[in-house]
Amino acid sequence: MGVARADLRADCASCVGLCCVVPAFARSADFAADKPAGTPCPNLGADSRCGIHTELRRSGYAGCVVYDCFGAGQWITREVLGPDGSRTDPRLATLFPAVRDLHELLAHLAEAQTWDAAAALRPALADAEAEVRAARARAPEVDLDALRAEVSALLLAAGEKVRGPERAAGRPRPGADLRHANLRGAMLLEARLRGADLRAANLRGALLVGADLRSADLREADVIGADLRAADLRGADLRGALFLTAAQLESARGDTTTRLPAPLTHPGHWA
Repeated sequence: MGVARADLRADCASCVGLCCVVPAFARSADFAADKPAGTPCPNLGADSRCGIHTELRRSGYAGCVVYDCFGAGQWITREVLGPDGSRTDPRLATLFPAVRDLHELLAHLAEAQTWDAAAALRPALADAEAEVRAARARAPEVDLDALRAEVSALLLAAGEKVRGPERAAGRPRPGADLRHANLRGAMLLEARLRGADLRAANLRGALLVGADLRSADLREADVIGADLRAADLRGADLRGALFLTAAQLESARGDTTTRLPAPLTHPGHWA
């Protein structure tokens, strides 16, 4: 159903290029060159802008396109580094990834609070949001695993309010009726699911790399953590899909017939 809060969406114009400096990446299909952690990418300019932003995929940097900091970069730039701070500050090695993970939790909590079906859980969701925001102020000195487990359980409960009771999954195949199916963490690499009815299915953490999901119905399916790299979403209906992110869409394939929840939009490379 998408993330609505502006502070939980990446705003590169308000950041000093932290995602281009802090992480390390190795030469691969997603990155055209090696880059050590804490070292600015050679494509990063003095103005903190990517010199090949409009050519990332064609230049071999598809991994950059699918990365989402959920607004962590601009928050750290504003609240921690300040106007005179350095993007190579050694604190960022642990601070940036921790805040990024906390912002992802905040984005999901914000989304869940918009669901009418989960209205009874809104006070608990709001309390969890406040707890995560408080943890952000202590990052990276916070037990992120414990906090993630606590929030994940609450998000699952909220999702169940929307999706309804689950049932055992049938055989994943083209056109299969998999409504409300529990496919959490399922290995569905290159699965043939064209036209499958996956409405309200639990696809949390499912590996759908290269899966054929053309014309599949994914309305109100829970896709938090689902790996959609190279999945074919042409003609698929994802309206109302729970916890769907722009990064997941960037990693997948689709076209103008793919239906998405607002405010998410079709990635440029789909055209």
